[in-house]
Amino acid sequence: MDFLTGGLPARHGFFTRNGGVSTGAYTSLNCSFSGADEVANIRENRARVARTLDVAPDSLLGLKQVHGTEVITVTTPWAIGAGPAADALVTNRPGLALGVITADCAPVLFADATGRIIGAAHAGWRGAFLGVLEVTVEAMRALGAEGIHAAIGPCIHQKSYEVSADLRTPLIEDDAAAARFFTPGRLERWQFDLPGYCAARLKAAGVATDILPNDTCAEEENFFSYRRKTLRHEAATGHQISVIRT
Repeated sequence: MDFLTGGLPARHGFFTRNGGVSTGAYTSLNCSFSGADEVANIRENRARVARTLDVAPDSLLGLKQVHGTEVITVTTPWAIGAGPAADALVTNRPGLALGVITADCAPVLFADATGRIIGAAHAGWRGAFLGVLEVTVEAMRALGAEGIHAAIGPCIHQKSYEVSADLRTPLIEDDAAAARFFTPGRLERWQFDLPGYCAARLKAAGVATDILPNDTCAEEENFFSYRRKTLRHEAATGHQISVIRT
């Protein structure tokens, strides 16, 4: 099964779209319950991911992601597909795996220096702007984490991410230095560096961060992409999963 890693001291994987059983627009390792894919296929895909990381399928935990800043400190598993509405998870409990799904947003995985305290966050531009990464770090530190390292996985990169003023303006009004993450585009639009923006916020929070170079929108063979689907006026797309385990 295809997955990438970010050099964290805990076992983890940024999984591609390959290696699953889904078909059609969801081919093949779709791990999201939010679309119209067959539930049995999603369960099998998630089980394959869990087995790849040597955890039980019911120990791979996910969320109903809402582009907010809620972070869940996990103490016990919940039923598959029954996660709370939130965008980040942290834990120090052995044998658990934390997953986030994305299709252009940034999946960010975290581990402390020991690899025993971990986190996972879903960071679109809105969640990153509102502070989802910082609250994830705070929740890990509340568990005793020190020397936290983060890895930003495959997401949409600047060349593919054209945005308008309704995205750019609030970021710059909040912090004028955020202008460095935008380059001029066409017709009063800009190209936004989402992973660079996330990494800068993490650096300010005292977290060393690696950025994987993969652009989900540009790499169709390996990744689902909401932006690509939208540009093509397609009806549906799947989501890849990124997972870290204790």
